[in-house]
Order: sequence, then structure tokens, then C-alpha cells
Amino acid sequence: MHWNAYSQQPPSAQPAASPSQAQAPPRGEVEAASDYMSRMDADGDGRIALSEYVDWMSYAFDARDADRDGVLAAGELPGGKGQPIAREQHRQRLAERFARQDANHDGWLDAQELAAPPR
Repeated sequence: MHWNAYSQQPPSAQPAASPSQAQAPPRGEVEAASDYMSRMDADGDGRIALSEYVDWMSYAFDARDADRDGVLAAGELPGGKGQPIAREQHRQRLAERFARQDANHDGWLDAQELAAPPR
């Protein structure tokens, strides 16, 4: 399973649980690929759309953007240094990653594609 700093949301970013998620662990405690998929799958259709992927994976950007200006300045980046990145640049990178993970090029990620190593 591909896990990284952008793959799990901290409990503070967790929306109110639906009845089906009431027994699920907080986002920061994803235990299995199926749990990860179900939490990312906002509309519950069993597949991940680009918008669901980008929204889920953007939590870290939003959490670090302390001044809410839509840009991570050097001081807001991990380690406190690096080139600034705008929210749209970040979202574009996520879209590119999504396209690489979409092995069958159908515009959706299924559980197998989501769990595959980064391409």
C-alpha cells in the first residue's frame, strides 16, 4: 500500500462520521486498504474520482497553510525551507499522480490501483 504524509488525515481534519463510519478508526489510524478506500470514497460508489483523491490528499497542504493565503511559503513547508508552492500547483501534482495510478485509464481509481506502489 502506498502510504505517505499525504495519505492519512489527522483526526482534526476528520468530518463528522456517518452511521457507516461510526465504528471506523479516525483517519489518522487507517488499518487496512479497504478502510483507506472507504474513507477516501466520499460518495460511496466503490471507486475514487479525481476530485475525491485531490480533496483527500490536500489535507496536509490546508493544515500547513497557516495564513490561509493559498501558498505554502518556505516557513510553512516541512523543514521550514524550500520553494513556495501554490494550492493549484499542489492540486496539479496530485492530478498527475492520480493519472499515473489510473492503470486502466478509466478516470477512476479502484482498490487495486489505489493500493499499487506509486508509478
